[in-house]
Order: sequence, then structure tokens, then C-alpha cells
Amino acid sequence: MTDERFEQLVSEGIDTIPEKFLKRLDNVAIVIADNPTKSQLRENHVGNGSTLLGLYEGVALTRRGDSYGNGGVLPDKITIFKEPILNASGHDEARLREVVRDTVWHEIAHYFGYDDHQIEAREQEGKNFSE
Repeated sequence: MTDERFEQLVSEGIDTIPEKFLKRLDNVAIVIADNPTKSQLRENHVGNGSTLLGLYEGVALTRRGDSYGNGGVLPDKITIFKEPILNASGHDEARLREVVRDTVWHEIAHYFGYDDHQIEAREQEGKNFSE
């Protein structure tokens, strides 16, 4: 899969986020990388044989104080990892679209302050953070 096509799928995933949430995304860069780095895996306690599909790095909205952003804060960063997502989807286009969408949603949910347990509970209920 070309990088351009994968970027298009990530853009489509972002487009599925309700506008009321997209408008609240502030100072966030959404980027694509082929794979997580060894340090990203280590820092996120990802063991051998496992990987990350995406990663949110920053200060969640729920943890920001009143003075946040007054000092020229660097953007938060959401990274979507192409190769692990391709592997998780079996390179099937429909499944790939779904995995990208779910990964984008998951990482944006972290930006809004949801932790992995909260996200997983909502996913099991068939809900996303907009409900």
C-alpha cells in the first residue's frame, strides 16, 4: 500500500470523528510512521511479539491547567503506525479501513482524557467517545 493511500485512510478515519470533537482538537499533530520505535515500545510497556497501532503523546485535556499553553507548548502528537495496522488487517481493504478508523478514534480519545480501560469498556459496549 502506498503512503498516499494510507494517508487517505487516516484522513477518512479523522472525518468519522464528530465535528463537536474535531473543533476541540487544539495544538495536535496527527502523523504517520511505518513502525513504533524501540523507545516508544519500551516506554509504553509493549512486550516482545506485541506492537502499537497508534500512540498519543501529550497532555490530555483533562490534565491541563489554566496556564497550559501560555508558554509556547509543543503540539501533542498522535502517531498512526502503518505496518502494524497493515498486519492487523491482513491487508484486506475493508478491514484496513476499520482498523485505521478505530485506531484514530482510540488515540483521539486519549487526547480527551480517556485511559485504555475506559476506551476498551466503551468499545465492548459498542460505543465511541461521542456517545
